[in-house]
Amino acid sequence: MTPDQAFERYEEIRNRLPTAPQGGAGQHIAGLHELADQVDVFVFDAFGVLNVGETPIPGAHERVQQLRDMGKQVLVLTNAASFTPAQTQAKFARLGFDFAPKEIISSRDVCETHLDAVCNSGTWGIIAPPGFTPEDLSVDAMALQDDPRAYDRVQAFLMLSAADWTANRQALLHDSLRRNPRPLVVANPDLVAPREDGLSLEPGYYAHDLQDQLGIQVEFHGKPFASVYETVEQRMPDVDRSRIAMVGDTLHTDILGARARGWSAALITDHGLFAGLDVQKFIDASGITPDWISPSI
Repeated sequence: MTPDQAFERYEEIRNRLPTAPQGGAGQHIAGLHELADQVDVFVFDAFGVLNVGETPIPGAHERVQQLRDMGKQVLVLTNAASFTPAQTQAKFARLGFDFAPKEIISSRDVCETHLDAVCNSGTWGIIAPPGFTPEDLSVDAMALQDDPRAYDRVQAFLMLSAADWTANRQALLHDSLRRNPRPLVVANPDLVAPREDGLSLEPGYYAHDLQDQLGIQVEFHGKPFASVYETVEQRMPDVDRSRIAMVGDTLHTDILGARARGWSAALITDHGLFAGLDVQKFIDASGITPDWISPSI
C-alpha cells in the first residue's frame, strides 16, 4: 500500500474514528525544542518519530534527552501491540533509548485491561505475533493459524499483530464470524506502519475490511481511540490537557486522537507516512490540522 492509498483508506473509514475540533495552526517549526514554553509533556509515537523499523531516527536520542534536561516529561504511546511490556522495553533499549517502564504506554497494555468486560469466560482466539505463547496474556488464549476448526471454537477474537497474518487466515476469520458473530477487539488500529522497505499492513487494515464486509462492530484500543489517551491523563491528572503534546507521523491516528482529547499535536513529516510528500495536501484534504509541523523531533 502506498501513502496515498493509506490516506484514502483512512478517509473512507473516517466515520468510525473520533471527531476533533478544527483550529490547529499548522505552524512550521524546526524541532520540538521550540515548544519548551508551550508544552509540559511530550508524548511520542514510535514508528516514524523515534524509529523506522529497527533503525533509530538520527537525532532522536539527543532530542529526547534535551527535553528531559529542560524539565519536560516524556512518554511513549505506541500502537505496536506485538510485544509484551518486557519486550517493548527491550526493543527501545536495542534502539538506544532509555525509557523507563512507566514512560511507555502501549495499546496492548491498555487493551488487556478491557478484555474481561468484553468476554470474561471462554477462550480468546488471537491474531498473534511470531513467538506468541498463551501465557503472554491474562486471558485464556490460543493463537489462530490455519486450522478452520480453531476459529469456530473460540468465544472472542483479539488482533495483536498482522506480521504472520495471511489472506487465507483472514478468510477463515471472515467465514467464522459470518457464521457466528462474536466480539472482535483490536489492539493496534493502524492501517499501515513505516518500515525500512515501505509500509506494512497492520491489524486495523484487516479489522476495517471485516467491518466493511460483515457489518460487525469492532472494539479498538490504541490511537486515535480514547482509552490510550485516558491512560496518559490518569498518570498526570494535574497537567492541563492543552500542555500535553502528541508527537506523531499520521494525521488520522496521532493527530486526530490528540485533538479529540484537547491535547496539542505536532506532526513529524520526514520519516513516517508522509516522508518525501507534500504534507499540506493531506492536511487540506482531511481537515485534520496539527498545531505544529516539524521535519523531525
